[in-house]
Amino acid sequence: MKNIFLFLTLFVLSVCASAQENQKTQDSTKTEKLDEVLLSATRAKDKTPVAFTNITKKELESINLGQDLPILLDQLPSVVTTSDAGGGIGYTGIRIRGSDATRVNVTLNGIPYNDAESQGTFWVNMPDFVSSVEDIQLQRGVGTSTNGSSAFGASLNLKTLNPSTEGYATTTNAVGSFGTRKHNIRIGSGIKNNFYAEGRLSNIQSDGYIDRARADMNSYYVEAGFLNEKTSVKGIVFGGHQETYQSWYGTPKAVVDNDRAGIQAFIDRNFSSDAESENLLNSGRTYNFYTYDNQVDNYEQIHYQLHASHQFNANFSANVSGNYTRGKGYFEQYKDGEDLGDYFPESPNASDEGDVIRRRWLDNDFYALVYSLNYKKDNLSVYLGGGYNTYKGDHFGEVIWDSFPSDVPIRSNYYFSYGDKQDYNTYLKAEYNITSNLFALLDLQFRRVDYESVGTSSDLLDIDVKESYDFFNPKFGLTYRIDNFNSIYGSYAVGNREPNRDDLTKNPMRPQPERLHDFEFGYKLKTSDFYATANLYYMNYDDQLVLTGDLDDVGDPIRQNVDKSYRAGIELQAGYKVSEHLRIDANATFSQNKIKAFNYLVYDTQYNPDTFETVSYQPVVTTFNDTDISFSPNVIFGNTLTFSPIENGSIALLSKYVGKQYLDNTSSDAKSIDAYFVNNLNISYKFQPTWIKEIALNLLVNNLFNSEYVSNGYTYSYYYRPEGSTDAPITENFYYPQATTNFLVGATLKF
Repeated sequence: MKNIFLFLTLFVLSVCASAQENQKTQDSTKTEKLDEVLLSATRAKDKTPVAFTNITKKELESINLGQDLPILLDQLPSVVTTSDAGGGIGYTGIRIRGSDATRVNVTLNGIPYNDAESQGTFWVNMPDFVSSVEDIQLQRGVGTSTNGSSAFGASLNLKTLNPSTEGYATTTNAVGSFGTRKHNIRIGSGIKNNFYAEGRLSNIQSDGYIDRARADMNSYYVEAGFLNEKTSVKGIVFGGHQETYQSWYGTPKAVVDNDRAGIQAFIDRNFSSDAESENLLNSGRTYNFYTYDNQVDNYEQIHYQLHASHQFNANFSANVSGNYTRGKGYFEQYKDGEDLGDYFPESPNASDEGDVIRRRWLDNDFYALVYSLNYKKDNLSVYLGGGYNTYKGDHFGEVIWDSFPSDVPIRSNYYFSYGDKQDYNTYLKAEYNITSNLFALLDLQFRRVDYESVGTSSDLLDIDVKESYDFFNPKFGLTYRIDNFNSIYGSYAVGNREPNRDDLTKNPMRPQPERLHDFEFGYKLKTSDFYATANLYYMNYDDQLVLTGDLDDVGDPIRQNVDKSYRAGIELQAGYKVSEHLRIDANATFSQNKIKAFNYLVYDTQYNPDTFETVSYQPVVTTFNDTDISFSPNVIFGNTLTFSPIENGSIALLSKYVGKQYLDNTSSDAKSIDAYFVNNLNISYKFQPTWIKEIALNLLVNNLFNSEYVSNGYTYSYYYRPEGSTDAPITENFYYPQATTNFLVGATLKF
């Protein structure tokens, strides 16, 4: 019924689509001015003394053929991306300056998008959202104050499409390797008598590079609004439903390396079944641990947004936005050889063994209200803004099938807990042109977080968390314009961040909140044909929560506080228009990412060599000094070479180099990811036949030179040795191999 309703909505929009040529210029000006009001308080501008990059929809069009947003941003400075399924569709990840997605603040039209409890961003729940995006701003470092959790690596600000001044209908269809398909249709009415409506329907499917790592994702976007010279009101509904086969387990190192002896040793160490052993020996780089047919993640998320902006006079404007997000779904797992007592410990038959199919559910609601009051006069701009967010989420599990010899209450909850989070922030920003060449920024933010979680965890442990945090995040900086082409800037910012749900419910040490002191200093040069920037940064952390390199039982990274750590580096960007037919854009990051002292914990299990019974189980702690932070390469390089031999046609070579990354914080080469260098080819051509407004053809060849590389992984070590033995610890490394040469080809028709 929902799909029928959406189809009819889009059909009605297509019927009423019409061009308003006589008002096109006027309406476009109104739209741009009022959209600027919507995000002016949280976005950086040319003079703002922070490191940022803007990306327009035009820059994304030729590569937007089905892959998730993180993959499309891969060429930006200090960015490293990864894909569980190997092909950029499904669960994907992004790291910026070595910081993972839980530390990248994401807003959609100023509304926080990061999950309130995990702090992560799951683009798999919003497939093809880029098709409804006007532009994106990536701020690196703490950046300017925004809504939601603090930015510890970067902030990503997405703005949805400006209303089209004329009616349109557009469809994009793409196919590619691994059974990948993307289909969408976008329709807009144009602005008529100050009203407009637009919409999109999308479907993306892929079998994935990794075995069985399929994805089937549907999404939609509907917007309707009113605007005149001073007022804009718009309502937006968008969402998605995805079913993806799980592939987060990773591939053992020996399998990635095709080391037959190593694979056999892994089988022997892990007491693998015959079926598991055959899978390990025969799968190769595309190995997937899961073989149960319905080992899937099934989740739906719907967003409702309402935005109002008003220009009271030449100096004063305001906006207010409301949001409600509804999310519900589960992941399904097959588990063999389980004890009934692991699910229902009060059962008189708790020692029964059997196989289980279980579902772990999330059922949550997120409400947000954000606002800003904006004053501009002469050389002064002042913004007073903030927001209030509340999240309520249930976590529960149910057994949907079992082979226990005794009766089990099917579909009843075997664990349940809830999370309740309140997040309030307010900020005051002042921008002042001290002279015609000197610009100053003062940005003060206060944030209050209250979090409570009560119930039982998935491993049947009691959860009892009630924490409150008060954070003050000051920022200030200066920009000096040397002349019409050159400028320099410097800034200092403080960021504070609370632990996430897993930190508080799974770590008995109850991690502390983190604090970041971020120092930035930069230089910009821009002429008509050339630009260059250099940004020095020093990010000094207190109690940083770093990834240990290991994962929990649902694939989430495990973190721990470290007392003192830092990230320091230089980011370089340059672009040169060599001629009308050739352009070069490049960026490079050189950094050091260090922990002053890291306590590495390994458990030592000793057994009786005759009976194999455990005789001792003790923690072993080793301290590493001045060690590298996990997943933080010292070198990242990106380059785009664009050749335009004909009008409306281009060929681009996109190159990416990522230096060696360590899987944990011990700086051990045995637990690392090798550096890799990957090249993609993008060919695009547009033409306008008489019967249609435009046809755009795009070809994307990923991993052009067939490099076999991995972009992510995890590791854990343990001792399992006879009593009195001095055997070294055993280390297990798991990697996420990325696809070898593959392609996507698409056509966009604009009516």
